[in-house]
Amino acid sequence: MDDLQTTRSYHYQVMERAIALIDTPGGAQRSLSDLAGAMGMSDAHFQRLFSQWVGVSPKRYQQYLTLGHARQLLDARFTTLEAAHSIGLSGQARLHDLFLRWEAMTPGEYAKRGDGLVLHYGWFDTPFGTALGVASLRGLCGLAFADGDKAACLADMARRWPKADLREDASLAEPHVTAAFAQSGDVALHLIGTPFQIKVWEALLHVPSGHVTSYGAIGARVCTPKAARAVGAAVGRNPVGFLIPCHRCLRGAGGLGGYRWGLERKRAMLAWEAARRDAAP
Repeated sequence: MDDLQTTRSYHYQVMERAIALIDTPGGAQRSLSDLAGAMGMSDAHFQRLFSQWVGVSPKRYQQYLTLGHARQLLDARFTTLEAAHSIGLSGQARLHDLFLRWEAMTPGEYAKRGDGLVLHYGWFDTPFGTALGVASLRGLCGLAFADGDKAACLADMARRWPKADLREDASLAEPHVTAAFAQSGDVALHLIGTPFQIKVWEALLHVPSGHVTSYGAIGARVCTPKAARAVGAAVGRNPVGFLIPCHRCLRGAGGLGGYRWGLERKRAMLAWEAARRDAAP
C-alpha cells in the first residue's frame, strides 16, 4: 500500500469512528474537544480533517443527526423522481462531478447464475465501516458493509451468483470504491437482478444526493404504486450499498424505514449527504 492509500485508509477509519461516535446516544451534543480527544487528535487537526471530508464542521454535522432530521428531509427535500431525473445524475446535482454509469446483465446472463463469470473482491475502509467490493470486468457488482463479520458478508454476496468464480483481488473494485467515497471520478456498475429489481434500482439512481424519496414514489415510477411490499423487497435486495442509494428511501410518514446495513448507518449517510449538499456552493 502506497503512502496516499495509507493516508486515505487512516482518514476513512477516523471518519468511521467519528461518525459512529456522533451517532451514539448523546453524540450530537459532544463538544469539539471531546470528539477530538476520542480520535487522539488536537481540536484544530480534527476540525480540519472532518470539515475537509464531510464539507461542514463537526458541530454543523451534529445538527443533521437530530431526531427530527428524517422528517425534515421528507418535508423540505422530498422530490418526485421525475423532477429528480432532470437534475440527478450529472452536473452540479452530483457533488464533485461523480460520474456514474450502469448496465444490467441480460436475462440470459442472469439465468446462468454467474456460470462462467469471474468476480474479483476486496475489502475497503470507508467512512461508514469496512466494505466488501465485488467487481467484474464490466464494473462494480456489489458493495456491502461487513459489520465485523467478513465471512458472513462475503457468503451473502456469493449466494447471488452461486456458479461464479470469486477470487480475492481488490484491483478491479478499488477504483470504483475509491471514487464513490471520494465523490469524484468514474464509477461503472454491473447489476445483477431480476427485471423488476433492476427497475427499482434504476429508479433509486434518479434520486439526487441530499434528497429523499418514498417507497410509494418508487412504486409509481416502476408502474406498481400499490406494490409497496414488492418495492421494499427489491430495495432491500440492492447489492450495491451507497452508490445505489436505497438509504434515500423513507416511509411516507417520514420514518427511516429499514436498511439492510443498519439504521444507524442509514441515518449517518443521510446526514452526511445533506451536510455536503448544503455546504456546496
